[in-house]
Amino acid sequence: MALRSIRKSLLTKPIFKWAQGVLPSMSQTEREALEAGEVWLDAELFTGNPDWRKLLDTAPAKLSAEEQAFMDGPVTELCEMVDDWQINWILGDLPEDVWAFLKSNNFFGMIIPKKYGGLGFTAFGHSEVIRRISTRSATAAVTVMVPNSLGPGELLMQYGTQEQREYWLPRLADGREIPAFGLTSPDAGSDASAMTDTGVVCEGNWRGEKVLGVKLNWHKRYITLGPVCTVLGLAFKLRDPDGHLGGREDIGITVALVPTDIEGVSIGRRHLASYQMFQNGPNWGEDVFIPMDHIVGGKEYAGKGWAMLMGALAAGRGISLPSQSAAAAAFCARTTGSYARIRQQFGIPIGKVEGVGRRLGMLAGRAYLLDAARRLTCAGLDEGRKLAVISSIMKSNATYRMRESVNDAMDVHSGKAVIDGPLNYLGNIYRAVPVGITVEGANILTRNLIIFGQGAIRCHPHVLDEMLALEESDKDKALDAFDKAFWAHVWHSTKTVFRAWGRNWTGGRFAPAPDASKATPYYRQLSRYAASFAITADMALLTLGGALKRKEMLSARLGDILSELYLLSAVLKRWEDEGRQEADFPVIRWCMLEGFAAIERHLDEVLANLPNRFVAGFLRFITLPSRNGGAPDALTLEVGALLMAPSATRDRLTENVDRGFGDDGVARLERAFDLVHETEPVREKMNQGGFDYWRDAREAGLITAAEASRMETAVEAIEKVIAVDSFPADAFARHETDDEGYPETDKNTQQPKPTHKQAAE
Repeated sequence: MALRSIRKSLLTKPIFKWAQGVLPSMSQTEREALEAGEVWLDAELFTGNPDWRKLLDTAPAKLSAEEQAFMDGPVTELCEMVDDWQINWILGDLPEDVWAFLKSNNFFGMIIPKKYGGLGFTAFGHSEVIRRISTRSATAAVTVMVPNSLGPGELLMQYGTQEQREYWLPRLADGREIPAFGLTSPDAGSDASAMTDTGVVCEGNWRGEKVLGVKLNWHKRYITLGPVCTVLGLAFKLRDPDGHLGGREDIGITVALVPTDIEGVSIGRRHLASYQMFQNGPNWGEDVFIPMDHIVGGKEYAGKGWAMLMGALAAGRGISLPSQSAAAAAFCARTTGSYARIRQQFGIPIGKVEGVGRRLGMLAGRAYLLDAARRLTCAGLDEGRKLAVISSIMKSNATYRMRESVNDAMDVHSGKAVIDGPLNYLGNIYRAVPVGITVEGANILTRNLIIFGQGAIRCHPHVLDEMLALEESDKDKALDAFDKAFWAHVWHSTKTVFRAWGRNWTGGRFAPAPDASKATPYYRQLSRYAASFAITADMALLTLGGALKRKEMLSARLGDILSELYLLSAVLKRWEDEGRQEADFPVIRWCMLEGFAAIERHLDEVLANLPNRFVAGFLRFITLPSRNGGAPDALTLEVGALLMAPSATRDRLTENVDRGFGDDGVARLERAFDLVHETEPVREKMNQGGFDYWRDAREAGLITAAEASRMETAVEAIEKVIAVDSFPADAFARHETDDEGYPETDKNTQQPKPTHKQAAE
């Protein structure tokens, strides 16, 4: 104790004063965001010495029997009912029978507990439903996704009063109420604190009685389901100028439930989001009065809206958009692999052209990685965790990598995917990509500010304790707490320096790893890179302090490293959970080698731009003694080839994606792919005999009548896949427009009025 007292006096006190000017201070919104979530495997990675048992001991995400029955029944039936071409280009909305089907089968109540009439699904069950629908219809998926993500349902379950839950949740579960959530406004996008939507505590009339409540004025935009919602979850800044609540005047961001049929609420106008016809639009409120019991959680939760939003978002953004993204990646992998096999140029399947084969390898690798990360994140959420940092990692990385997969698929399909029409199964996914990247926290903000910005504070073993000590008002308590946290941090950093140095200079050969068969060396490499990340993050915080917040490009790259570590951990976890499938191991190897190369690239960029050049040089010496070149070409081509032939690996890579119905574009592709492989022996016989055409081979007696018949069927199936849509010359005539330039609508059908020529006909 005496030595510690001397240390505090001579060493800690001046460091404490220095730290007060260097370490970033926490705003109230930052504090609420940090308190809203919790840490998990992200904290393990931040230590630089992860305990891999925590990863491997996590129970695999699995569907319950009830969830599987829902997938096999209502979800499959829904997918057969929807057609995005009809929805987007003809109807402008989901058909009425689809809306009725969604309500009657409780699609809007997947996350609501059974005792309130919901389905009570797990995070993984919810995710699987969204994933399956997403590969069939983006509009249907978004319509199902939003009520089960950030919105009234999630907020009520976490923060609502018992009375609110008992009234609203059953009505939300069975579709009597259609929810929407209003956060974004013209003045407040990513910066919710800039919102100008207001609520004033006052007395007013509610259903014939004078009660205490809130008078609201707002303008929101980009609100999904907003044009058709019956209850709007509204975020606004609450004021109490007359002191009705007995506290401060400026209460802060608050969340309330606003029925949209009351006086002053305006809904109905629609946005057109990348030509996706899910219901989305602006809404307004002018002097709208609601009673105090419409505040989610009651008046006790007035002013706590930001923390509530962060808590709800921590779960929702880890499920919905990652599920859509993983679905798109798997769908692109399956369809592109099939198309690359059946489409021939220069006498060979285009998938055998190395440039195309490379794209197929990347498609397969991304599909495996994104679904691995989705499953791991759902497993964590199903343990009851609010994974704030991991949800941010998932949202941004999944949607960015989805874009890469969609672009690769478009490039391989070429004109087939460019020509729009009912047979084009990729065009609508391509148009929808920007939506996922933009919503629920724009990716630029998430990557540059949130992943490492929150991670450095929340996941680091000691930084949060140091920051809390610096904000302690009692000077003696502050110094004592800081002394404990700071010297623990010093000891941690010292160990991490030697750990990183030793692991990097020995190639990670002696880094800790579980017994994971062929995957063991990859765990060792992850332990190596985790140590490199931890010491680099520490040195960045030490040399830049609060200025690191403003070095957003550095913060983004550090966040990229943390993201890669998490995603690669998920890859290894999936391989373990699926029984160490030997046939899948080339995909695992590709993911790991590409991920290691990405980590080293991001680390190199951090060190190249770290302002303190001495520290940068020191870190480069201990963390980058050699470089990983990524996956070799032969491995990439091997992985890509997995998509061009039927196998259990291909089915695992593309599990639970749309296989088409009837004679639609995807169904044609699936049939043609099967027929091509079924007739492969016949084709080989023809090649050996020097025949390119099945008729010539039949006439020469090389193949039997039955073989010729199967070849004819296969050729016809291929021609149907290669075919693209065309339209009559007058199909693109413009509709009549109103004074604002918008298409005029028929008052009865609410559809665009026909062109003059169509009307005449």
